[in-house]
Amino acid sequence: MKCEDVPICILNSNNGERLIGFEYESIYQSSNFDRNEIELFLSNNSENYVFIALSFDLKNPLLGLTSRHVDQQNFPLISLWAPKNVVRLTSEGHEFLRGDRSTESIACLDWLVEMETNENYHTHAIELKASTSKENYLANISKIKAYLQRGDIYEMNYCQEFFAENVEISNPLDLYFKLNQFTKAPFSAYLQLNNHLLFCTSPERFIQKKGNHLLSQPIKGTARRGKNEKEDKELVDSLRNDPKEKSENIMIVDLVRNDLSKIATKGSVHVDELCAIYSFPAIHQMISTISCELKTSKFTDILEALFPMGSMTGAPKKRALELIDEFEDFNRGFYSGSIGYIDPTGDFDFNVIIRSLIYNKENKRLSCGVGSAITISSDAEREYAECLVKIEKLRNVISS
Repeated sequence: MKCEDVPICILNSNNGERLIGFEYESIYQSSNFDRNEIELFLSNNSENYVFIALSFDLKNPLLGLTSRHVDQQNFPLISLWAPKNVVRLTSEGHEFLRGDRSTESIACLDWLVEMETNENYHTHAIELKASTSKENYLANISKIKAYLQRGDIYEMNYCQEFFAENVEISNPLDLYFKLNQFTKAPFSAYLQLNNHLLFCTSPERFIQKKGNHLLSQPIKGTARRGKNEKEDKELVDSLRNDPKEKSENIMIVDLVRNDLSKIATKGSVHVDELCAIYSFPAIHQMISTISCELKTSKFTDILEALFPMGSMTGAPKKRALELIDEFEDFNRGFYSGSIGYIDPTGDFDFNVIIRSLIYNKENKRLSCGVGSAITISSDAEREYAECLVKIEKLRNVISS
C-alpha cells in the first residue's frame, strides 16, 4: 500500500485532537439524493465510523433547484465511506478506533504524523486570480440590493471564486499542514478521495449531534486581526457593536431556528449564544449557537431540514439560492458544502466548507470560493474588502 495514494480524511479541531480515516471498506457516491440508499449505507455500516462529504449542489435535489454553471471541480454530490482505519490522535498518542494495527496501517499513520510535525514546508508559488472583476462584483451588489429593497430577500450570501489552472500539487499533505499552521481553525479538514483534494481551514460548524441534542453554529460577522494587542481589542469591540454585523447574524439565527423547528420536539429550539465573538489566529468571527432536541434520528431527515446551511445562503433560503445562481459566475460545488463524520453511536459533527482550497487532480484546477452576507445596509466596497480579509492567509501561504 502506497500511503500517498490511499483515501485519507483528517478532521482537525486544532485543540490537540485529530480524527483520521484512511483506506475504506465501503463507499457510496451519488449525483442525486436517494434517502433509501443513504440510510441503507448508514445502516450497513452502523458499527463503523462513516465519513461524509456533501457538495453545495445537494441543494438542487433537496429544494428542487438547478445550477446554470458547470462544477469545474466535479466533486460528487454526496460521498459516504466507511474507513478501514480510524485513528484518534492526541498530544498523548494515538488510539485505533477502527482497524487492525497492521504493519501497513502503522506505517501510514507514522507517515501522516511525520508530515504533520515536519515544518520544513515546501514552496508552492501558486497565484490565485479572481473569476469576477471588482467592477462586476460591485455592480452585482447594487443589483442584489434592488431585490432586497423590494422584499424578495432579507439577506443573501454572495460569493466569488479565486482560482488557478494547470496547477501541480506534488505534496498535498505538506500544503495542508502548512495552511493549518497559519490558520489553526477549529473545523480544519484535509481530504484526498479519488481525483479530489480538499484543504479546509474552516472556523465554522454546521451541525453537531450528541445523543438527542442537535446544535448549529452559524457565522456572520468578520474582522481582521490587529497588528498589536490594542488594535486587536479595538477591532473586537467594533465587531461586537457593529449594528450591521449583528443584524446579519440575527437574520440567520432566525432562519436556523425555523429550520430546526422542522425536526425538533415541540418547544425545544433554543438560542444558546447570540452574536458571541470568537478569535482565531487569522481572524475574528461573530458566532451564534442554536440548539434543539430531535424528534427524528434519521440523518436524511436532518439533512433535508437544514441543508444547505443558512449562513451560506440567506433568507428566505430558497429565493436566496435562486438569486445566488443568477448573480454568481461559478458553481460552488464542494465549496459551501460540508464534511464530517457519524460515529458508531449515531452522534455526528459537520463543518461548513469555507476558507478552503478545492483541487481536481485530473484537470489540475485549484478553486477558492469566498463571500459575505449582503443586506440592505451593505457597503459594496466593505463587502469586497471583507472577502479579501477572509482569504488573505490562504493566498499568502500558497504563494510562498
